[in-house]
Amino acid sequence: MLVSRVASTLSDQLSSIVEAMGYEFVGAQLKGGVLQLFIDKEKGLGIEDCSRVSRQVSAMLDVEDPIQGRYILEVSSPGIDRPLFKLAHYVMQLGKRIKIHMQAPIHNRRKFVGELLRIEDNSIHLLVDNEEMVLPFSEIERANVIADIR
Repeated sequence: MLVSRVASTLSDQLSSIVEAMGYEFVGAQLKGGVLQLFIDKEKGLGIEDCSRVSRQVSAMLDVEDPIQGRYILEVSSPGIDRPLFKLAHYVMQLGKRIKIHMQAPIHNRRKFVGELLRIEDNSIHLLVDNEEMVLPFSEIERANVIADIR
C-alpha cells in the first residue's frame, strides 16, 4: 500500500489548525486514499477531540482543496505504535525498538527493525541484528515505534 508524506505546505496548514485548537500535531500521511492525521494532547485524546479537529480540518480542506482526487480524512491519536515524522520524534524514542521503511533499498533492503541508538548528522542509527545501521532521515518513507506490551 502506497504511503506518502504530506507536502510540507499542507503539513504546515494542518499543524497551524491543530495547534491553534490546543493539540499537538504529530504528523499526517496519505495512505491508500486516506489522509491520516495524528494528533495528541498531554492528558490523552477522546473521540470528541478527534471529531472537533476533523470538522475544522475538513472545512479547510474543502476550501483549499490541496489533494487531487477522492480521499477520506481520518483523525486519530498516534496510538501505541506511534508514527515518527520528525527528528524530534526519534529523539523521544531513543533506546526503543522501531520499524523503518526506506524509500529505496540500503544494503539490499528497505525494511529495518531494531533499537534506536542515536540521531547524528540527520541520520538514524539503528541496531539491527547486532549490527549498527545508519539510515539517512531524508530517505525514510515511514517509521513507527514498536509497542512494548509486556
